[in-house]
Amino acid sequence: MSAVHTPDGRIDDVHGLRYPCGEPPPAGAVRELAPGVLWLRLPLPFALNHINLWALADEDEHGPGWALVDTGTNTPETLAAWRTLIAPDGPLAATEQGARLTRVIVTHMHPDHVGMAGWLTRKFQCPLWMTRLEYLMCRTLVADSYREAPDEAITFYRRCGWPEEALDTYRARFGRFAKYLHPPPDSFRRLSEGQRLRIGGHEWRVVIGRGHSPEHACLVDHDRHLLISGDQVLPRISSNVSVFPTEPEANPLGDWLESIATLRATLPDDLLVLPSHGEPFLGLHARLDRLATSHGRGLDRLRRTLAEPRRVIDVFGALFARAIDARSELLGMATGESLAHLRYLVECGDVCRTLGADGVWRYQVVRPATANPTAEPTA
Repeated sequence: MSAVHTPDGRIDDVHGLRYPCGEPPPAGAVRELAPGVLWLRLPLPFALNHINLWALADEDEHGPGWALVDTGTNTPETLAAWRTLIAPDGPLAATEQGARLTRVIVTHMHPDHVGMAGWLTRKFQCPLWMTRLEYLMCRTLVADSYREAPDEAITFYRRCGWPEEALDTYRARFGRFAKYLHPPPDSFRRLSEGQRLRIGGHEWRVVIGRGHSPEHACLVDHDRHLLISGDQVLPRISSNVSVFPTEPEANPLGDWLESIATLRATLPDDLLVLPSHGEPFLGLHARLDRLATSHGRGLDRLRRTLAEPRRVIDVFGALFARAIDARSELLGMATGESLAHLRYLVECGDVCRTLGADGVWRYQVVRPATANPTAEPTA
């Protein structure tokens, strides 16, 4: 098995991972990883600049085609890549008539995953498959697009310690969820925990993860030792786990850690993991262990930071490797992730929260802190 270098030249073998599939395919091309399993990669207009998609050989009453897992964002660059992929002589040509999609499966509702689902399902007259919570949350956020920021959200971020400048920026940017989405389909077919999908001649089992999103679907083919992990297990970064104004008392980090433990206990270690970002890898258990350990170390550092009362915006240094201030584009993500860790400690009884006379929450430990070093970057 050959190792793949990270962008800065490091090799991940030190963390118990191996990368047997080589370099990713360019946009508009595919690479076959197993018979009837194609790896696609599309560009993203974000700091995380790519997403992996998976095309699975399938067949329905109309003949052969591809079941697609995830879709990319609705951008000109993605559309250009899709036009190349589905051209009559393109890599997804399944019949003499050209490309066919039998169904579009979306792991979760974030725009890089669901962004082109509406365009593809309408173009190929095929169904969308998602979990119920992901589909409904997607439709809710689309409906919220381009309206004014609600008072509850402004109060939420003010209580986190945001200055008025940051709140003004939030008001200006609110409701942009649909920016990278083609209008989603008006109906869907439901994915649920333990469901068995027959795709082509192979059975895939649905495994649900939580924390990064409400009801994230992974797919496991036990016969061929494959796991399509979406954002639930990534090789080099930990997916963002955040609290949002819509559910300010949520405990997504508790859901995330519980999902990590469940995946570790129920999935074998010999699966080739097909993630949404990074490269396919071997070493699932080592990666899950590292994710759990990394969050544990972050929580330890946070407890030590909270020896004195702190606002949410005061704890970024305990969790993130880079500096984040009120003008940073990462302020919202950092606030949500910090809140997720703080809410977890509140739920555990380790930390208490008080609302000051200035209308800002402050957190402080009520139990002795433990010691330990560094967590890895989140995305």
